[in-house]
Amino acid sequence: MTLQEAAARADALAEAGSERELADLRAQWADEVEAAARAADFRQRAAAFRAIGQFRWRAKEELLRRGLDDESPACRGSALLSLELLSRDHPSTINSVRPLLHTLVSADGNAAVRRLGVMSLRNGSAQRETIVLLEGLAADDEAERELRQAAAKVAQALKRKQTQQRR
Repeated sequence: MTLQEAAARADALAEAGSERELADLRAQWADEVEAAARAADFRQRAAAFRAIGQFRWRAKEELLRRGLDDESPACRGSALLSLELLSRDHPSTINSVRPLLHTLVSADGNAAVRRLGVMSLRNGSAQRETIVLLEGLAADDEAERELRQAAAKVAQALKRKQTQQRR
């Protein structure tokens, strides 16, 4: 079984709520994920960063932080996908890397990475500086249309979340 196959199996187990089998699979693949995340080949690193989310591996969040700093857009994107998945029920996952996400959203050289960063911010807490950043991005005529639309949509969602928290 490859890492990608094991990650797909882990994702299915997590969706089914099979915590025991998922924990066993994590134990089997822990060393391989760590090694792949440090590999010279960006494809191996990207697969490892993506697998962390599919395994629902909260203990590896620090490894994802390294993925956000990776030189490869594929690796940064895979780390963002995992962060988004892990943060659906835990905003602290996003809140802990918020400054780095702000940098990726505003300055990354890859448009897809920027959009994934925007989508990840949706799962964090509704902080004023994030909303201001996203609204500025949504109003930036020089930014690509998909990025502006995603930023506007997430800014609106965070504003609604902020309003609900005040009640």
